[in-house]
Amino acid sequence: MRFRATIENVPTFYRLIQAVEKLQKKCIMKFTETEMHVICNDDANEGGIQVWSVVKVDTMFTSYRIQSNANNAITLTLSAEALLSALRSSSSSASSSSVAAAILPSYDADEVVMKLAKKNEQAVLSFEMYGMSRSGRKVRVAHDVRIDVMRPAESDKLHEPRCPDPEVHVLLPPLLKLRTIVERLRPLSDVLALRANNTGILQLSINTDAVKLETQWVKCGNPSIAKHGIAQNDEDDDAEDISLNKPDPDKMFCVLVSIRSFLKFLNSHVVSATTILCLCHNHCAILYVYIGEIADAGGVLTYYIPTVIDGDE
Repeated sequence: MRFRATIENVPTFYRLIQAVEKLQKKCIMKFTETEMHVICNDDANEGGIQVWSVVKVDTMFTSYRIQSNANNAITLTLSAEALLSALRSSSSSASSSSVAAAILPSYDADEVVMKLAKKNEQAVLSFEMYGMSRSGRKVRVAHDVRIDVMRPAESDKLHEPRCPDPEVHVLLPPLLKLRTIVERLRPLSDVLALRANNTGILQLSINTDAVKLETQWVKCGNPSIAKHGIAQNDEDDDAEDISLNKPDPDKMFCVLVSIRSFLKFLNSHVVSATTILCLCHNHCAILYVYIGEIADAGGVLTYYIPTVIDGDE
């Protein structure tokens, strides 16, 4: 079993792990010949939220080499916090906006290599950073993250949640702006209602004995997408045709979610360029967070947030 890659896009990798680290202490990473998957599927997560991300290898890495007896796939579990530590500076004084530079605040990091290794009989994901010091000396810094390699039989059992076809897809406003609103609602209610229709209307609301509040956006857009969040052209036969499947475009569809779960999802604003909300009425919310623009996205984080039962709604 061999794996080695140069991290070409350190800032995006950092932000991806930063988003999932808020969700779960340990995560699953799966590397194949063409993709990297980062998975958080612990049932103990707040509100049952899960995230399944897929990133194209050429979006994140160069000099990518992988070899295993499981069809050249390697699946491992590791601490999300430890991985994040390996990708950021241990110095709080580092203020550079570039994460690649922040890894080595005293050096210019020219190359960051990630590889599978074994240290004292313990499997690790080793990060080696090469660069030049401010005085011109060559520098190499290593950071090891302990991992557990999953057996192929265990990896084969990993499956995304099964959900009914969504009744509506709607483009979300910038997630950072949404987070500001939801944080203000958090002290008032534990449950958040997500509503949308196929004319581009989006509503976020809370309803308790003490207060009822609603925020609405219009003209959000209703994109046609296939499974796994892949955007489709309207003329694509595989796209879901809203006009055919949704005879009443004004009908509002709703999912009640844990407001804490939704706030955890909103941490993905650090990586989001475009986000699509899909509502499976009274079942779950599916959210596709794209890395880059939809047309040429280098990857997508898929969040699943199940509905909650709330007697006030």
